[in-house]
Amino acid sequence: MENGHRREKRRTPLKVALVEPALLTLISQSPRHGYSLLADLESLGLESLHPSVVYRTLRQMEDLEWIHSEWDTDNNQGPPRRLYNLTRIGDAALLTWREELVKAQDSIQEMLRN
Repeated sequence: MENGHRREKRRTPLKVALVEPALLTLISQSPRHGYSLLADLESLGLESLHPSVVYRTLRQMEDLEWIHSEWDTDNNQGPPRRLYNLTRIGDAALLTWREELVKAQDSIQEMLRN
Protein backbone atom coordinates (compact mmCIF):
# COMPACT_ATOMS: atom_id res chain seq x y z
CA MET A 1 0.00 0.00 0.00
CA GLU A 2 1.13 3.50 -0.78
CA ASN A 3 -0.25 6.43 1.23
CA GLY A 4 -2.96 4.12 2.52
CA HIS A 5 -4.24 3.35 -0.98
CA ARG A 6 -3.96 0.03 -2.70
CA ARG A 7 -2.16 0.41 -6.02
CA GLU A 8 -3.47 -1.68 -8.86
CA LYS A 9 -3.53 -1.65 -12.61
CA ARG A 10 -6.88 -0.41 -13.77
CA ARG A 11 -8.48 1.52 -16.55
CA THR A 12 -8.58 5.21 -15.70
CA PRO A 13 -10.30 8.05 -17.56
CA LEU A 14 -6.86 9.35 -18.55
CA LYS A 15 -5.90 6.02 -20.13
CA VAL A 16 -9.17 5.88 -22.03
CA ALA A 17 -8.65 9.45 -23.27
CA LEU A 18 -5.24 8.48 -24.62
CA VAL A 19 -6.53 5.55 -26.68
CA GLU A 20 -7.48 7.69 -29.67
CA PRO A 21 -4.15 9.54 -30.10
CA ALA A 22 -2.23 6.35 -29.35
CA LEU A 23 -4.09 4.42 -32.05
CA LEU A 24 -3.58 7.22 -34.56
CA THR A 25 0.13 7.30 -33.74
CA LEU A 26 0.54 3.55 -34.10
CA ILE A 27 -1.43 3.34 -37.35
CA SER A 28 0.55 6.28 -38.76
CA GLN A 29 3.74 4.23 -38.28
CA SER A 30 2.36 1.32 -40.30
CA PRO A 31 -1.00 -0.29 -41.12
CA ARG A 32 -2.01 -2.69 -38.35
CA HIS A 33 -4.54 -5.29 -37.33
CA GLY A 34 -6.64 -4.78 -34.20
CA TYR A 35 -4.90 -7.56 -32.31
CA SER A 36 -1.45 -6.06 -32.87
CA LEU A 37 -2.80 -2.64 -31.89
CA LEU A 38 -3.88 -4.08 -28.54
CA ALA A 39 -0.36 -5.38 -27.90
CA ASP A 40 1.23 -2.13 -29.07
CA LEU A 41 -1.00 -0.09 -26.75
CA GLU A 42 0.34 -2.15 -23.85
CA SER A 43 3.88 -1.27 -24.89
CA LEU A 44 2.86 2.41 -24.63
CA GLY A 45 1.71 1.88 -21.04
CA LEU A 46 -1.98 1.61 -21.90
CA GLU A 47 -2.44 -1.86 -20.50
CA SER A 48 -5.60 -3.18 -18.87
CA LEU A 49 -7.86 -1.69 -21.53
CA HIS A 50 -10.71 -3.94 -22.52
CA PRO A 51 -10.54 -4.84 -26.22
CA SER A 52 -14.09 -3.50 -26.68
CA VAL A 53 -12.82 0.01 -25.81
CA VAL A 54 -10.16 -0.24 -28.51
CA TYR A 55 -12.43 -1.70 -31.19
CA ARG A 56 -15.17 0.83 -30.42
CA THR A 57 -12.62 3.64 -30.79
CA LEU A 58 -11.43 2.18 -34.10
CA ARG A 59 -15.02 2.11 -35.39
CA GLN A 60 -15.58 5.71 -34.27
CA MET A 61 -12.37 6.85 -35.97
CA GLU A 62 -13.44 5.03 -39.12
CA ASP A 63 -16.83 6.81 -38.99
CA LEU A 64 -14.92 10.10 -38.75
CA GLU A 65 -12.86 8.99 -41.79
CA TRP A 66 -9.61 9.28 -39.81
CA ILE A 67 -8.81 5.67 -40.63
CA HIS A 68 -9.84 3.20 -43.28
CA SER A 69 -9.97 -0.55 -42.86
CA GLU A 70 -10.08 -3.39 -45.30
CA TRP A 71 -10.13 -7.12 -44.91
CA ASP A 72 -6.69 -8.67 -45.05
CA THR A 73 -7.25 -12.01 -46.75
CA ASP A 74 -3.57 -12.56 -47.53
CA ASN A 75 -2.60 -13.66 -44.03
CA ASN A 76 -1.94 -17.31 -43.28
CA GLN A 77 -2.78 -17.01 -39.59
CA GLY A 78 -6.45 -17.80 -39.39
CA PRO A 79 -9.48 -15.97 -40.72
CA PRO A 80 -9.32 -12.60 -42.49
CA ARG A 81 -8.67 -9.65 -40.20
CA ARG A 82 -9.22 -5.93 -40.62
CA LEU A 83 -6.14 -3.93 -41.54
CA TYR A 84 -6.32 -0.28 -40.44
CA ASN A 85 -4.71 2.56 -42.41
CA LEU A 86 -4.52 6.28 -41.68
CA THR A 87 -6.26 8.68 -44.08
CA ARG A 88 -5.35 12.30 -44.90
CA ILE A 89 -8.06 13.42 -42.52
CA GLY A 90 -6.48 11.14 -39.91
CA ASP A 91 -3.10 12.77 -40.50
CA ALA A 92 -4.67 16.14 -39.67
CA ALA A 93 -6.40 14.68 -36.59
CA LEU A 94 -3.10 13.23 -35.41
CA LEU A 95 -1.40 16.61 -35.80
CA THR A 96 -4.15 18.23 -33.72
CA TRP A 97 -3.83 15.50 -31.09
CA ARG A 98 -0.07 16.01 -30.88
CA GLU A 99 -0.57 19.73 -30.28
CA GLU A 100 -3.12 18.96 -27.55
CA LEU A 101 -0.83 16.38 -25.95
CA VAL A 102 1.99 18.92 -25.71
CA LYS A 103 -0.38 21.36 -23.97
CA ALA A 104 -1.57 18.58 -21.63
CA GLN A 105 2.01 17.57 -20.90
CA ASP A 106 2.80 21.13 -19.81
CA SER A 107 -0.24 21.15 -17.52
CA ILE A 108 0.65 17.76 -16.06
CA GLN A 109 4.22 18.84 -15.38
CA GLU A 110 2.93 21.94 -13.60
CA MET A 111 0.59 19.86 -11.44
CA LEU A 112 3.38 17.46 -10.53
CA ARG A 113 5.60 20.34 -9.39
CA ASN A 114 3.07 21.33 -6.74
